[in-house]
Order: sequence, then C-alpha cells, then structure tokens
Amino acid sequence: MTSNDLVYQHGDRPPPVTAALVAFQHVLASFVGIIAPTIIVTNALGLGAEAPYLISLSLLISGISTFIQTRRFGPVGSGLLSVQGTSFSFVAALISAGMIARQQGADDQQVLATLFGICMAGSLIEVVLGGFLNRLRRLITPTVTGIVVTLIGLSLIHVGMTDIGGGFGAETFGAPANLLLALAVIVTVLACQLSRWPLLRVGSVFAGLVIGCILAAMFGMFTPPTDDSPLFRLPMPLHYGLDFNLAAFIPVAFVFLITAIETVGDLTGSSRASFMPTHGPDYQRRIRGGVIADGLNSLLAGFFNTFPNTTFSQNTGVIHLTGVASRHVGLYVGVILMALGLLPSLGGWLQQIPKPVLGATTTLMFGLIAVSGIRILAEQHMTRKRIMLIALSLGAGLGVQVVPDITAQLPDALKAVFSSSITTGGLVAIIGHLLMPERELQEKDEKNEAETTEPVAETSSTVNQAG
Repeated sequence: MTSNDLVYQHGDRPPPVTAALVAFQHVLASFVGIIAPTIIVTNALGLGAEAPYLISLSLLISGISTFIQTRRFGPVGSGLLSVQGTSFSFVAALISAGMIARQQGADDQQVLATLFGICMAGSLIEVVLGGFLNRLRRLITPTVTGIVVTLIGLSLIHVGMTDIGGGFGAETFGAPANLLLALAVIVTVLACQLSRWPLLRVGSVFAGLVIGCILAAMFGMFTPPTDDSPLFRLPMPLHYGLDFNLAAFIPVAFVFLITAIETVGDLTGSSRASFMPTHGPDYQRRIRGGVIADGLNSLLAGFFNTFPNTTFSQNTGVIHLTGVASRHVGLYVGVILMALGLLPSLGGWLQQIPKPVLGATTTLMFGLIAVSGIRILAEQHMTRKRIMLIALSLGAGLGVQVVPDITAQLPDALKAVFSSSITTGGLVAIIGHLLMPERELQEKDEKNEAETTEPVAETSSTVNQAG
C-alpha cells in the first residue's frame, strides 16, 4: 500500500456520509475494548450497582479523548486518526487497588473514590513523561515492556476463565450450558477472523458478543435490565469524591509508565498507516503531543468517574482496510462515542451481557495481550543475560500470583506492591536491566529505535480489538 492508495489522506475532508460510515467501522472495532475493562473491574469488586453509570461514562470519555487526540489543541494531541478508549492494561492493578480499599473497610463509594484518586495522580506521571520520552525508553526498554505486557495478559486469564464458568460464586459455575455458550462465542470470533471479508475481521469480537447474547436470550440466559435508568444523563464530575492510597497507587503508577511507551508505538503505527513522517521534528511533536494527551485524557477520565484511557492500535488496521486516513474521521468517532455515553440505559443493557459471553471474548483478548508481549520479546536479540532477565522476571511475576501467600509476612506497604504480578515482574526487569546492562545491545537498539517501538504498538491496547 502506498500513499496513492489512500482514498482520503490525513488532511482531506471526506463527505459527511462517507466520514460517518468509516467512523462507524472504527467504533465497531473498538467498542468491546472500551466497555469490557469497566465491566470486569466492577464485577470483580462487587460494584454492580454503579456499573451502568460507569459503563456509559467509559464511552463518553473515550469519545472526548478521541476528539482531543485527533483534533490536537496546541501541544496536546497527535492530530492523527487515533481512537482512544478504556485501557485493559490497568485492569489487574485497579482490581488489586480496590481489594486493598475493601480490606480497609471501604464501601462502594469509597472504593471508587480511591480508584479515581490514584488514577488521576498516576495520569500526571504520563503527562510529565511526555517531555522525556527518549530518557524513559532507556529505562523502560522493549525487553521490560515485553515482560510487563506478557504478565498483564497472563495475570488476567483467570478473570476471563472465571466468567466463562459463570462468574465468581455462581451456583451454576462450570455448567455445560455456560461452557457451550462460551464455545459458541469463540467459534464465532475465530470464524470471523478467518473470513475473507475484511469488515468481518474488524468486527469479529463485536460479532461474537452479539451472537453470544442472541444465543443466551434464546436459552433464557440473558436477563433484560430492571433498573429505571434515565434515557439521557449528563455526567457529574467527582461524583464519588476523591481518596488516595499510596500502596494501591504504586502498581497503577507503574502501568502508566508502560502505557506511555505503548502510546508511542500506537501513534507510530498510525503515522505509518497515514503515510505521515515517522522520524524528524514533526513526528516527535506528534508523539510528544499524543503522550501528553494520553495522560490528560486519563486525568479527565478520573475527574468524570471512569478508568484510564489510552490509544487503540487496532484502528490502524481500519485505516488500512478503508484507505481513509483523514483525521476528521476521528472527530466523527468521538461524537458517536460521546452520544452513546450520554445514554445510561445503554450501560444497563451492557452490564447484563452473560458472564460466559463476556468471559469468552475477554479470555481471547487477554491471550492476545500475552502473545503481543511475547512478540515484543521475540524481536530482541536473545543473549544469555537477556534470557536470564526474562526468566527471572516472569518467574517472579507469575510466582506471586500463583502463590499469593508468599508476601503474607511482609509489611503492608511492601505486600501491596509485591502482591501484583505486574509490579513484581516489572520491577525485577527494571532492576535487572540496571544491574546487568548490555551496552552494546542498548546502543544497537537505540539506532533501530523506530523498529523497536513498532512492536510496542501491539500491546494491551492491541487487544482491545475486534480484528
């Protein structure tokens, strides 16, 4: 594909009908990825009563964030056709933070106040890092990123599998009906992925979700919402208040470091798909503005009671599919998502997605997150030191998850940090990298910076995807 193959290039303005149709395909590709993290976190923390409101807000803020990222306001935003949505990378850290708050006796409102407080504080880290990306990449190397992304995927598999069984504490857990429903969803997704029709591949996860809900309704496993949510509702800033917990904050802050690097990869992919520069001053300004926008959008998300946002790389595939790289399409995407987010009744319906259906789609997504991390690692030259670093980091990260009691005798602050597989594995990787530097390889990696950042585009945001 060359720039001449683009139907509409970066600065073009497609007709409104064309722009709306292309925008719908972007929404289709990202919809499940936007809503799923909120559903998973609220289910895990027993926040079901608040879920419809939070789900609708995730759509609303994703729309606003996409508008900011695409429109570019001064130094904020990339100005590329880049969709933003709720990030899967934070799911495990948020669940862990919520559990810490629960152990301290917090009720639903206090749990959410803590989550949004630590997310808003963490978002400022990414904003600041926007001006120091080159230095950050010397510390958070592709090897460190690959380890953390792999751990993010592997640490979440149990969440998806629990939903496939019927959900935590379900009386019908593991029932054949639950397993068959999940299998039907997986078969649908795989069939769409193997289809010759690009649109089906783009919408494979969404199609699996729809087919799963239809089958569940046919067999009496889908219950319509019974709440009386208004048809239209404006968001209320800081509706749950703000709180802060340092022990819960550390894992979330660490994930913000990783998502800053992910965003560089995502925006590099969007630049290439749009045939925009991928090096030089203009490219650096776009990347810097994109990372700053990523952080500010996550700050905005916490302010409006939802979880951190990040760029979605699957929408780069939609650019290839449609041949439309116009950033003006991103404005349409933002408006569509904002309109959906102002309908809290939609959040109520989405909350009722049967657990086996949601579990099947998210298990696939989490597996793909792990695979994308492995792909990042596979791009690296495997020296003996690097192999040992990967082995030690993955072993430590998975070890604290498989045997959580290993941290039982530690002080509470250390227990909170090292009970997270992501933080444990990531810290081991960073410390190991600093203690066992491989200068020659590092210099080689820096010379090939554009190549080493490309795989990072296929991280957790890659699998907030439907193709």
